Amino acid sequence: MGSPMYSIPGSAAAVPEPPTGAAAAHGPQSTEARTVSEVLAQSQAGAVMDELDRDLVGLTPIKARIRDIAALLVIDKLRMNLGLSAQAPSLHMSFTGNPGTGKTTVALRMAEILFRLGYVRKGHLVAVTRDDLVGQYIGHTAPKTKEVLKRAMGGVLFIDEAYYLYRPENERDYGQEAIEILLQVMETQRDDLVVILAGYKDRMDTFFRSNPGMSSRIAHHLDFPDYAPAELLRIADKLLEQHSYRFAPGARETFEEYLTARIRQPHFANARSVRNALDRARLRQASRLFADQDRRFTAEDLTTIAASDIRASRVFQTAAAPSQS
Repeated sequence: MGSPMYSIPGSAAAVPEPPTGAAAAHGPQSTEARTVSEVLAQSQAGAVMDELDRDLVGLTPIKARIRDIAALLVIDKLRMNLGLSAQAPSLHMSFTGNPGTGKTTVALRMAEILFRLGYVRKGHLVAVTRDDLVGQYIGHTAPKTKEVLKRAMGGVLFIDEAYYLYRPENERDYGQEAIEILLQVMETQRDDLVVILAGYKDRMDTFFRSNPGMSSRIAHHLDFPDYAPAELLRIADKLLEQHSYRFAPGARETFEEYLTARIRQPHFANARSVRNALDRARLRQASRLFADQDRRFTAEDLTTIAASDIRASRVFQTAAAPSQS
């Protein structure tokens, strides 16, 4: 790849990676990998993918697509190890779906997989929105965008609600300047930065139609489905377990009723709404226990969410309320 027309200060020079196998980012290896198993073992990328399967509920099509991308990268590593041509693939992505469907979490795991396979230098993720990239006056946008890109170099830049960068109805909007900088860097420094654009699917589709240059640079489009009620209940179980809580007898069934009602109400945000609901249930549990100030509590008392802690939610009182707790 030739010298980039536009380079981010502090970024690595755009030079090809030496064909030293997937473990190049983790120190020298005595032998170059010749099998998929050897690449996965040396890089530990397989462990990350296993964690993705184990820790994330549902998302079956997303997990399959991530494995497909990882397979491409592993085979490219094997090709390089045999001296075959293996041009660095374009890895820029689009994540579409409703809030709380796991887009940021998967982006974090994707960054780690890319790092372990040697396709990014650092493996960190920088998550931003329009406000982090676009200035409010002339000459302000370019420095802001450059600073974000500088922080993201060697890793993954995650731009949430990316369609807000483009506001054609406002002649004084500077989002187009940020888009133009992003476009050039995504092309000329794609071997040192992976960009993931995220947001609602319909709005992202409109954004890509209005910005064909951006669309042409996105190699992978992943559409995140909403969680099914049973999957949301499993997410609740995992969240409680992570914080050393559990449902009391009957409380899990009450939370299932809560989910059935909450899904039908406005502003439902999948796993995010589950987490918020459990946080409020914990708050009610704490208030319930706090009121009994002379009681000696057991570990079971302090770790149990009762059905009453859930049923006190306004979701059970009115299904038409625009904002629920």
